Amino acid sequence: MDATWAIVELMGRNVIAGQISEELIAGVPMLRVDVPACESEPAYTKFYAGQAVYGITPTDEATALRAIARLHVAPVAPYIVAPERQLPAPREPAIPSYEEIHAEIEEDEEGSF
Repeated sequence: MDATWAIVELMGRNVIAGQISEELIAGVPMLRVDVPACESEPAYTKFYAGQAVYGITPTDEATALRAIARLHVAPVAPYIVAPERQLPAPREPAIPSYEEIHAEIEEDEEGSF
């Protein structure tokens, strides 16, 4: 399959546009979508299994580029690559001193009958 411009409809009501072609990955034919850079998004490539494709509409480059600008598909979902979090520094456990333990024991003994 030669690369052609298309708008691809995917399961889950997802839509992506770009140049499509077929590529064999791990022995499985996959739909390759090459999305060119647009506005603030860099160029990227995504692969889809045939079962995920609901429809493919071949189109010309100008139409595909307008669709790319309108769709704003992120190359990586934000929930997959979450920002790094700073974990709080581990706290040292509060270990009572011998004197504190001894004072508690004496208080307990004084209150007992």
